[in-house]
Amino acid sequence: MSQALLEVQDLVKHFPVGGGLLKGAAGVVRAVEGVTFSIQRGETLGLVGESGCGKTTTGRCVLQLEQPTSGRIVFEGAELTGLSQDKLRTVRRHMQVIFQDPYSSLNPRMTVGDILAEPIKVHRIVSDPAKRQARVRELLEQVGLHAQHARRYPHQLSGGQRQRVGVARALAMQPSLIVCDEPVSALDVSIQAQIINLLEELQARFGLTYLFIAHDLSVVRHISDRVAVMYLGRIVELADRQSLYDEALHPYTRALLSAVPIPDPKLEARRERTVLRGEVPSPLNPPSGCVFHPRCPIAVDRCSAEIPALREIKPGHWAACHLA
Repeated sequence: MSQALLEVQDLVKHFPVGGGLLKGAAGVVRAVEGVTFSIQRGETLGLVGESGCGKTTTGRCVLQLEQPTSGRIVFEGAELTGLSQDKLRTVRRHMQVIFQDPYSSLNPRMTVGDILAEPIKVHRIVSDPAKRQARVRELLEQVGLHAQHARRYPHQLSGGQRQRVGVARALAMQPSLIVCDEPVSALDVSIQAQIINLLEELQARFGLTYLFIAHDLSVVRHISDRVAVMYLGRIVELADRQSLYDEALHPYTRALLSAVPIPDPKLEARRERTVLRGEVPSPLNPPSGCVFHPRCPIAVDRCSAEIPALREIKPGHWAACHLA
C-alpha cells in the first residue's frame, strides 16, 4: 500500500434527500459505504457493478468532484480530502478524467483545437501560443486524429472521434492517473474496441494508471489488471483479472459472469445461468447485514444479521461473503 499511486481507505459518501419545502432532510442516500482499494503506478483497476451501485460516485470522490462524507484518499502521498482549493488545483494536473458521454462532455461552441488548448493555457503548461498549437497537433496525432480536426467543432465529429478528443484532453495535462468513467459504453461495439486498444497503447507509452469504471465485464476483462466488484455502495470482491474470471468467490460476481455471453453457441447453450431474484434495493433503505442477502441464492440467517468484512480468502483475492 505504501508504494501505491492511489489509496482509498474506508470511503463513505452520503447524499441527503430533502423532504420538500420546509420539511428538512427526508433521508440519506448511502451511495458509497466503506470502500477501500489501492492502485499501483502503471496498473489498471477495473471497477464494475450494476447501474447505481456507486462506481461513478467513487470516481468523482477520488477526483474531489464530490467531497467524501468520511474516509481517506491519498494520491502520490498527499491526503486530498483536507487540501485547499489552491493546492487541489496543483494536484488535479496529475489526475484527469475521461467522461462517459462524448456528446455532452465537449463544449459545442469551441473548436477541438480550443478544447485541447484551454487546459494547457489555464495551467500555464505552454505559454507561447505557437508552441501551444503545436502541442494540440501532437495530442491529436497521439489519439489517432489528424491535425485538421483541430478546426472542427464537436458536432462535426463521429462518436468515436469525439471520445478520442476526450482522451486527448485528458492527456494534455500529462497526468499520472486517469479515471475512465464508462468511456466506451456510449459507443458502437467496433468503436469500443478501438478506444480500448488506444487506451492500452497510451498506457504502455506514457506509463499511465487507470481507474476504469464500467458495467461491461467483457470490456473490463480486456483492459484491467485487477477488478473490484461493487454492489450497493460496497466492494464485494477484489482480485486479479484471471482469478476473478476463473474462480469468482462471491455469488454476486458469479451471477454477473454468468450473464456475459459466450461467442460459442454450443457452450452458451450448455452453461448454467445464475438468475437473481428481485430488484436492487434502494440505497435510501439498504438491507441489514449483507446488502446482497435479499437476492443471494445461498444466503443463510447470518447474512441478514451481520455485515461481512472484505477479507483475503486467497492470496490477493478478497471477498465480502460469510460463506466464501
